[in-house]
Amino acid sequence: MSTASGDRNDRIHETTPVPDTFDDRTPAPITNPDSDDHSAPDPEAVRDTRRPVGKSPEGIAHTKAAATWTGLVVGAIVLVILLIFILQNLGSVPVNIFVWTFELPLGVSMLLAAIAGALVMALAGGVRILQIRRAAKRK
Repeated sequence: MSTASGDRNDRIHETTPVPDTFDDRTPAPITNPDSDDHSAPDPEAVRDTRRPVGKSPEGIAHTKAAATWTGLVVGAIVLVILLIFILQNLGSVPVNIFVWTFELPLGVSMLLAAIAGALVMALAGGVRILQIRRAAKRK
């Protein structure tokens, strides 16, 4: 039995041009179930865009050694920049912590402040991880 909406859909499928070639932006044509006895896209027209796990688009595998090497290079660059900053800021400044007062080079005092901030951040992150672990054990 044919309905008005079914007739309209048949006309849409009949008048819609189907491209001969496909690229990444063109979806594969979905055929009408009544026209070709199937409703799945043509497997020949659908490009497999998946890539193997752990492979880059060039096909080069990502390894732990490569990640470690990259991390070491980035860390060395950051240390060189930090060393340059400290050497350029060697003027002593007074540092007051509660009741203690002492003098440190400006670069060193800023480095110590950054380390203290990183420790506070790590402490907050560790507390949150413990909360999540406890919640996961309860379930």
